[in-house]
Amino acid sequence: MPPQVLQTVGAFPGLDGFRVELSKEDSRADIVLDRPPFNLLSITQRSQMCAVFEALDADPAVQVIVVRTSGEHFSRGSNSEELIDASPDEVAQLAWDLSSPSRCSKPVIAANRGYCFGAAFELSLACDFRIATETTLYALPAQNMGQIPGFICAARLHKLIGIVRMKDMVMRSRVINGVQAYDWGIVTEFVVDSELESVTDALVRELLAFSPLPQRATKKLLNDIEDKPLTGDGEIERQGYRQICNMG
Repeated sequence: MPPQVLQTVGAFPGLDGFRVELSKEDSRADIVLDRPPFNLLSITQRSQMCAVFEALDADPAVQVIVVRTSGEHFSRGSNSEELIDASPDEVAQLAWDLSSPSRCSKPVIAANRGYCFGAAFELSLACDFRIATETTLYALPAQNMGQIPGFICAARLHKLIGIVRMKDMVMRSRVINGVQAYDWGIVTEFVVDSELESVTDALVRELLAFSPLPQRATKKLLNDIEDKPLTGDGEIERQGYRQICNMG
């Protein structure tokens, strides 16, 4: 990272298993998973990450958010021991927390390398852009732990790859690599591992070149299109234009 990047210890104290970095020059915020070697996602961490996304969304100095890792693996997923005694309501809350990138009005990029399993895959699917490398491995191995994948995650994956591929991946707890994920339309770009940071930086610069207000309105429009059936009345589009006009 360039010297202009500051670790926001004061803004987000006591973070569990991750840190937040801000670049004033780049209008960029990085959420960096930092619990080596596998970056297991704790219950506390999920809740904190949700709060961080909400804070960054409200910060006018931040225009683009990147979720990445400081190690060789994005994350192997949840700490399974924590989930043994979790109630259905608690599990649903965890799924809500992992969906925070989708609710964020700003573009969110997931830079995936190494393991990206379970909850980490859910988190990445909630981002707007996913970049994978030849080391990246994706999986939803919930069945191996006697669990089921989160509903929101399953719905997102189904829209990306269809029911046939989804059943093949989920019901068999299959692990797919970055090339296959790109071929299936799960990831935006596939790059060699040594170029992950530079390609991520280039995508950030590209997104920063757009005016932030219509960009956020566009993200909302596209999310609404994904979440709602076609009505033919153009109301979603009208709402998008109203949002731009009200922000201007």
